[in-house]
Amino acid sequence: MIIEKSEEIIKKIGGVLVGKEDVVKKVLMAVYAKGNVLLEDTPGVGKTTLALAFAKALGLDFKRVQFTPDTMPSDITGFTVYNKDTGEFDYKQGAIVCNLFMGDEINRASAKTQSALLEAMEENSVTVDGVTHRLPNPFICIATQNPAGSSGTQPLPDSQLDRFMVKLSIGYPDAAEQVEILRKHQNSDPIDSLGQITDRDSIIEIQNYLGSVKIADSILEYMVSLCENTRNNPLIELGVSPRGLLALSRMVRACAVLSERDYVIPQDVKDVFEDVCAHRIILRPRAKLEGLTATAILRDVLKNTPAPEI
Repeated sequence: MIIEKSEEIIKKIGGVLVGKEDVVKKVLMAVYAKGNVLLEDTPGVGKTTLALAFAKALGLDFKRVQFTPDTMPSDITGFTVYNKDTGEFDYKQGAIVCNLFMGDEINRASAKTQSALLEAMEENSVTVDGVTHRLPNPFICIATQNPAGSSGTQPLPDSQLDRFMVKLSIGYPDAAEQVEILRKHQNSDPIDSLGQITDRDSIIEIQNYLGSVKIADSILEYMVSLCENTRNNPLIELGVSPRGLLALSRMVRACAVLSERDYVIPQDVKDVFEDVCAHRIILRPRAKLEGLTATAILRDVLKNTPAPEI
């Protein structure tokens, strides 16, 4: 049942986001792994469309905030107001109180507003005026950001980047895919005809099932070695954190499930390692001067770290 539903979700959302099945699949993995997703790309390639499509297909309560320099933390977390009838302060929910929260162009907001997401993304709760409020289950944050250096943007804090399970890029479609996009948009927007495929209870069931997916000790040691090698790499100033290692372990389980297995193989680790870890490392100036990217360095780490034989 998991495989059939998952394939239908990937197929239907792939019909909306033409030619980007791999990105759709990895977002679905992150949802199953209880992770948050950061989409970084140029405007107009479908980042917002992807989030809307997932909300509809998964049957999740969806809210969206367009981040701007004047967006306040209370717009996200909510606020309290005095109730003269009861003599107490009532909590008014912010946009974050939903199943799937979309932060559009998150790096256009101030650091203070960006930090309003930290507790929600890590602990599925928000604290307002000393009172903690739990968020609905499941809770997923899909945020988009324009590439660093774009007008009006500022980098996300390292602590916030570390809370995104994966960072993905959609990229431009090729010529044939663009023709298909034009065909699909001739009479209507394909997302309008996208129906609900699953529901919250089914998502929670799959998330709980992931804990039973087996990871052999040799593969656990392989993942640790990969992360250790990012910390010891002369081109990397800050390597993958233990939180990143835990995120990797959850993503490889989701990858195994979508491959119709209840156990993890080394290829699962290789398939998601860059997506989970590239945004968690900080390069040394030497690497930047040589024109190296985080992805290129991680590929080298993968190449030079022996995988176990299963």
